[in-house]
Amino acid sequence: MDGELALWLGSLGESAREFLDALVAFGQTMLLPSRLQQIFVALALVPTAWLLSRGLGPRMEDWMRGLEGRAKWQLRLLIVLRRRLALILYVALIWIAVAVFATLYHFPSRRYVLVLVATISLAWLGIRLAAQLIRNRFVRNLVIWALSIWATLYYLGLLDETTVALDSVAVTFGEFRLSALAVIKALALTAALVTGARTLTLTSSRRIREVKDISPSVQELLVKLLRIGLYGAAFFIGLKAVGFDLTGLAVLSGAIGVGLGFGLQKVVSNLVSGVIILLDKSVKPGDVISLGDTFGWIEELGARYVSVVTRDGKEYLIPNEDLITGQVVNWSHTNDFVRLDIHFGTSYEDDPHLVRKVAVEAALGCDRVLKHRPAVCHITGFGDSSVDYILRFWITDPSGGLTNIRGNVYLALWDTFKAHGISIPFPQREVRVLNEALKVDTAPAPRQDSGSGPGQRPESGESSAN
Repeated sequence: MDGELALWLGSLGESAREFLDALVAFGQTMLLPSRLQQIFVALALVPTAWLLSRGLGPRMEDWMRGLEGRAKWQLRLLIVLRRRLALILYVALIWIAVAVFATLYHFPSRRYVLVLVATISLAWLGIRLAAQLIRNRFVRNLVIWALSIWATLYYLGLLDETTVALDSVAVTFGEFRLSALAVIKALALTAALVTGARTLTLTSSRRIREVKDISPSVQELLVKLLRIGLYGAAFFIGLKAVGFDLTGLAVLSGAIGVGLGFGLQKVVSNLVSGVIILLDKSVKPGDVISLGDTFGWIEELGARYVSVVTRDGKEYLIPNEDLITGQVVNWSHTNDFVRLDIHFGTSYEDDPHLVRKVAVEAALGCDRVLKHRPAVCHITGFGDSSVDYILRFWITDPSGGLTNIRGNVYLALWDTFKAHGISIPFPQREVRVLNEALKVDTAPAPRQDSGSGPGQRPESGESSAN
């Protein structure tokens, strides 16, 4: 073991020495007077480009604000160019310097450093502009830095030495050797594949959702299967690029699957329920459902839950298992027609034929009530205080709310009944005493004594004659 460690450290030190020697040799070539002059010019153009960007930036922003009717991609491109204005100006200035030196000096060595810096800066600019296609900020920054380092080493001629140095940094597990170079290549390949998978998924998802012949639930299922397949392929290809043996991973994944089946039964149940929901098309995005006290429309079908948004803006994340095992009212499963009932009563003195007629007219006068599916009004019974009716009407937009349309119809009934003199009775009760009659004392009150003053009652036992 000690011998292997010493051998590994020796190879690592030798690779590091080769890299440092190449770096020192390159630095020594930069110490020539003609090349120091070029280095000074390249460095002097850095603050010059920065000052120019500070002066031209506000003017460019004012010009961009005045643009109207331009396509979004053009405006986004202008914003990206504004953010990279300093680098763009530096690239332009350094290439102008290259042209000036080519005119003044005929030997290519007199402009070698300027051409090298100009080429590297142009590569940096191209990398930063192309990386804007990646929307994830972390991945975008990672790609920018990785490609910028690679381009710099490539044009400096240090790529081979760097590759050897990174390959020497490795660890060995039996017959499997994992080097820093292999890890970097795997990460770069995986990042590229994930970016490509994401782009392909977004494009394919947009195309799938535009197909009207496929139901929304099947569309969601296809999108999820495509996303899982592409991202899974990118992950396994990245592992294969490192040299990882996928045979052992298959055995490990089987063991993990058994453990997940026992330990995460609810999670697996929700995942399977989500697939069943997508296949049987019982609910789909946009449906209006009622589950217990929750009433709202489905916003999204997730792998583990269904997102339901209510009228008050609350978003409920309902597990998929509840939609499979519980009772769900889907107001728009097969069609969008929804019938609503309203109960009311009128006085016995009102004509029931007139009541039914004006009630239907009041309902049809509301905005959301359908006209081609006529409303009906029926007598349901003779109550203690009123003749009872039920008014039925149809709507096609339950997502717009049910309580509000009922309230509008009630207000229309109130106004119509007032206009036709139809009264809405309230309970009245008449109290009768059925036992023996109450006894009322009618005897005259005793008179007061002659010697008594005003307001004094006679003493008990004295008669009024005394």
